[in-house]
Amino acid sequence: MLHLLLAVIYLSFISLGLPDALLGAAWPTMYGEFGVPVSYAGVISMIIAVGTIVSSLQSDRLTRRLGAGKVTAVSVGMTAAAIFGFSVSHSFWMLCLWAVPYGLGAGSVDAALNNYVALHYASRHMSWLHCMWGVGASLGPYIMGYALTGGGGWNIGYRYIALLQVVLTVVLVLSLPLWKTPAKDAAEEGGSPALSLGQILRIPGAKAVMVTFFCYCAVEQTAGLWASSYLALHKGVPAETAAGFASLFFIGITVGRALSGFLTMKLSDSRMVRLGQGIIAVGIAAFLLPLGAHAALVGLLLIGLGCAPIYPCIIHSTPAHFGAEKSQAIIGVQMASAYMGTCLMPPLFGLIANHITVSLFPFYLLAILILMVFMHEALLKSGGNGS
Repeated sequence: MLHLLLAVIYLSFISLGLPDALLGAAWPTMYGEFGVPVSYAGVISMIIAVGTIVSSLQSDRLTRRLGAGKVTAVSVGMTAAAIFGFSVSHSFWMLCLWAVPYGLGAGSVDAALNNYVALHYASRHMSWLHCMWGVGASLGPYIMGYALTGGGGWNIGYRYIALLQVVLTVVLVLSLPLWKTPAKDAAEEGGSPALSLGQILRIPGAKAVMVTFFCYCAVEQTAGLWASSYLALHKGVPAETAAGFASLFFIGITVGRALSGFLTMKLSDSRMVRLGQGIIAVGIAAFLLPLGAHAALVGLLLIGLGCAPIYPCIIHSTPAHFGAEKSQAIIGVQMASAYMGTCLMPPLFGLIANHITVSLFPFYLLAILILMVFMHEALLKSGGNGS
């Protein structure tokens, strides 16, 4: 039964990745139709991000009340409805309105699924599941591109993804009996009361893991957003080439997570995180050394490979660090911290690049990486599994 449920969860991770890159792929077509500036995509993404932070912080309470299976099914259903709402929107304010359930659904399902996998499956599955998310995130723009080139418009692209999410919702509802384990999890129905944010912050290691997650997502999102600009403006790589080579970073993450699944059979989660941090450091060094544009391209691939094991391995180690009863609450605040790092740190570098110089890109990544390493070591010293 666990193997059948695992297949459903793999499908869920692919489907969850599908909508994540849709707005970026469709916006060049959308913003003119709505008569708004191109920068207004940031308004929608911020509304979604706020929703994910709010629902992540509430994930412990919801999962204890409903269980991981029901939270996942309801959240994916909300996301499907929101994406369909995008497809029938005829004004910018309607997009903003539908962005609210989109964000609320995304945050809840992310925290609930990650905690369930951390409690019930080996670390390799966490890495492979996040690799599947990358596959879904890569397929989303292709589906949107198919809709646009086929003359259907961005509305049809969103509708295709909404239909896939509806199918997943049906599959999840049918799979609800599979989520019931012989012994109920302490973090789910019938357990102790949900923890408040203040109680969570007083848990030894909680602040350290939150900052670690904040830093990780800051590195990942800043590298993904600004790598092309750095290569073009500082390294002299032609803009078209830089845009293409920036995909090396995402290829590195996806391939790296596939490989990480095998490495976790030999290495503990904490060692995998340290390995990833070391590879990121080598990638940043390739940017800093005077070795030309080709070394920077290699560095970009290495940063992606280094990022690959960190997110899934920290999540998977959460029950070992904090106990199964507290893991859902901790993963919820980890997700919220991750979204905050995603929202705040890439725009901050944009201000630095605009008012100082884009050449500070590797130094910016290095400073965040150093803080991440320091806080992860503080987490291990707080009493968790540091093997």
